[in-house]
Amino acid sequence: MNAIIVLLLAALGIGVGYFLYARNIDRNIVQPNPDKATPAKMYMDGVDFTPASRNVLFGYQFKSVAALAPLTGPVIAVQWGWLPALLWILLGVFFIGWAQDYGAMIMGVRREGETMGALSYKLISPRARTILMIFIYFYLLLIMGAFGNAVGKVLMTNPKVPFGIIAVVLMGMLAGQMTYKYRQDIILTSIVTVVLTFVGIWISTLPFMSNLFSAIYGLPESPKILLGNTQAQVIGTLLMIIFCYLGAVLPIWSFAQPVNYVSFWIVTLGMVGGVIGLLIWHPGMGDFPAVTQFTTASGPLWPMLFVTIACGAISGWHSLVSTSGTARQLEKETDALPVGGGAMFLEGAFAIIAFLTATVAFGGWQGYQDAGGAGAALAVFAGGLAQFLNRIGVPLVFGTAYGSVFLTIMAVTIMQLVVRFMRVASAELIGDSVPVMKNIHVGSIVALLLTLLFVWVIPWLAIWGAFGGANQLMAGLALLLIALWLMSEGRSHNWAFYPAIFMIVTDLAALLYIAYTNLLVKLPAAATGQAALAAALVGIICLVLVVAALVLIWDGWQAIQRTRAVKPAKA
Repeated sequence: MNAIIVLLLAALGIGVGYFLYARNIDRNIVQPNPDKATPAKMYMDGVDFTPASRNVLFGYQFKSVAALAPLTGPVIAVQWGWLPALLWILLGVFFIGWAQDYGAMIMGVRREGETMGALSYKLISPRARTILMIFIYFYLLLIMGAFGNAVGKVLMTNPKVPFGIIAVVLMGMLAGQMTYKYRQDIILTSIVTVVLTFVGIWISTLPFMSNLFSAIYGLPESPKILLGNTQAQVIGTLLMIIFCYLGAVLPIWSFAQPVNYVSFWIVTLGMVGGVIGLLIWHPGMGDFPAVTQFTTASGPLWPMLFVTIACGAISGWHSLVSTSGTARQLEKETDALPVGGGAMFLEGAFAIIAFLTATVAFGGWQGYQDAGGAGAALAVFAGGLAQFLNRIGVPLVFGTAYGSVFLTIMAVTIMQLVVRFMRVASAELIGDSVPVMKNIHVGSIVALLLTLLFVWVIPWLAIWGAFGGANQLMAGLALLLIALWLMSEGRSHNWAFYPAIFMIVTDLAALLYIAYTNLLVKLPAAATGQAALAAALVGIICLVLVVAALVLIWDGWQAIQRTRAVKPAKA
């Protein structure tokens, strides 16, 4: 299989999926009204409800949903062979991924920007709100653990990375001021901030800057100082925590939205460069097998492949962003498809590029293994992207460093929003009984302290599968909620309901498998107390998520029966 054929298949799938399938559902079933006031306009408060341009929101939405998962998931998943991974990316985005993102967004707009908790309370049952909030909080904690492990203990320990991330933050904050305070043209704002960000990334690769951070980290032999973590890992994690805290407590227009918008251009230009390099090079897969074996070190192909590629095909995280985030910033209902659906199709394209970094960048299967394989997915992606960029003249040294900055940006820009949602979830869940949790600083700090525990105790690969299972199960529950909303309005709902069934069954199986391997295999064999604690934490959280999901599914089924018993008037 040649890289050009893969790119053409991806382009065909995205084109048909968006312009035919998605537009048909948008036009004939949902029927958005461009003149209807959206929550952003009705409840504008300058914090969460803030009308924004469709162009700005597309960048915000994309960088709010696209993190490490669409880049590292495919690199890990090709251990089952290139064919299963490619099929799941293409078919998952086409039939399920965009439907969840768009459906959650338009549902949030039509329901006045309500959170997933409020939506479940009204559409399913009062109990469902509490259960969903418990599910969401533990699920978000798994995201922070998985991404925080990769960022704090791997990516940020590279001395060529931190200053580049600082540049992204500063230019994002400048973009917010230029857009909302100084009312500057978005084109001028984009050019100034993006160019200066690239300059900052270049400075981060210069010897004097990398030497500075090497000294801070205690490199080249960074000493172990806490729970087996090195000085570099502890400092890198704390820098990540500070970034996430600012993103969680500052007004969304001043930090999270503009930082994500600038980051969108940094990662998109990198991917465009990678695609151009691929077109010039057009390498083949060499000895990379279409299928390896049904069961690998990560488990059986079904269900584990479908949770390993956790965002490139579909992601439950997107439903939280679309309802509680973007739906509160949409100027017009007609913006939901290009912003929500469009961003998901673009993320599918990113997953295809990540897939190619593993399958073609290193010459085939043996090259992939020599580069580190599934166990070194971050290094494989960064090295593969550097190979693509090198074909358009970008030096490998800069390309590799840029790839690491790229991955870090993809993760931390999501993590700041995860903490924001965690403090909202904790406030909804226990805010009435523990009023202090309604304080945005307290809620954020509690979430970040739990994140530190997970990052410093649990290894990355040990938590990745649990994160993927929880993430995809959240997608199934979100699709179930979307189907219920459509049914309540008398609209066709099968395009959300059938994908919900597939995702729920698959992801319950994945979480049960992960719980079994951690509690009954890894825990008894643990050589240290820390390893035992890690296995116990992962296994118990998986079981909590399964129980919570089963309760939600039961209540959801009863809600479906009630809705079917009463024929609603079409909205």
